[in-house]
Amino acid sequence: MLGRQVPDVTLKTRVRDESIGGDNPFRWQDVRTGDLFRNKRVVVFSLPGAFTPTCSNEQCPAFERFYDDFKAAGADEVYCVSVNDAFVMYQWGKHLGIKKVKLLPDGSGDFTRRMGMLVKKDHLGFGDRSWRYAMVADDGEIVAWFEEPGINDVGSDDDPYGETRPEPVLEWVKSHPRD
Repeated sequence: MLGRQVPDVTLKTRVRDESIGGDNPFRWQDVRTGDLFRNKRVVVFSLPGAFTPTCSNEQCPAFERFYDDFKAAGADEVYCVSVNDAFVMYQWGKHLGIKKVKLLPDGSGDFTRRMGMLVKKDHLGFGDRSWRYAMVADDGEIVAWFEEPGINDVGSDDDPYGETRPEPVLEWVKSHPRD
């Protein structure tokens, strides 16, 4: 993965627009991942799904807690990518109280597929989801890669979560200042 460019795909997002009025003042907005990564150092972590145990109880809240540390170490942004739609990601972030980490909905799995990290979670009834990984990208180029061992389509793992914790990613960012 090192040295690769992150995929430039369109994510379907929802943004608040007070001009719409009513109880649901949101509109669709296409966001290009190329634009999100351009001219920035970005930390990304990807996880199997919103509202799932490890993702909700540990991974996403941990990156939220370390957000200011990532910024202080030179990251411009921290993104969470999940193969969930914009509605689910919004409600999940609201449920968790996420205020700093940006939740990116990869509803069709296009980004995750192009990253080579799409796995089948049919054994849990989830369908296609992301394998757990994290990365640092400078101007869209992957400069650090963290991946849980045992990527598979048959659920022959215990949903590992160790390599992609925020601590090793933060240590890498601290020890590799951007040029």
